[in-house]
Amino acid sequence: MTGIDETRALRNALGHFATGVTVVTTLADGGRPVGVTINSFGSLSLEPPLVLWSLANSSGNLSSFVAAPHFAVHVLAADQQALSERFAKSAADKFDDLEYAAGLGRIPLLSGCAAVFECTLQQCLDGGDHRILIGRVERFQANADTLPLLFYRGRYVVPRTGGAFSPASLLSTANG
Repeated sequence: MTGIDETRALRNALGHFATGVTVVTTLADGGRPVGVTINSFGSLSLEPPLVLWSLANSSGNLSSFVAAPHFAVHVLAADQQALSERFAKSAADKFDDLEYAAGLGRIPLLSGCAAVFECTLQQCLDGGDHRILIGRVERFQANADTLPLLFYRGRYVVPRTGGAFSPASLLSTANG
């Protein structure tokens, strides 16, 4: 196997682990809102309340997140696939025509999410070709009636009651 083949095989194997889909937002220098779609979010500690996520070293937004004192992690709801796709692109201003509220330190807060965690940046660590960002959860909210959007084997899926899941493209809630 070549290096490229091994990398692809590893990516495919990792794809068997279903993850939540999140959008992380912050403010860049000058108060410009910045956001990215990630699936590398996780709980780190309950006491103190810490979460972590990672961003590729090659990301054009990395410097904004490393320099910002606050960020928000938005756990996307099953009907927010379009929002995930919007923030996954390299577009200059992903916030055009998008309504949002101001959170901790005026960071952008998106509505309709399954959960939102407003955090203070605690630490940045090297993680191979990514940076690992650790944040202290200052405020959070969760919508118990909302199913999350998931990513599994390279595609969006949503859970169904009873524990099964279906491709998001087959469900009306994910096609909005």
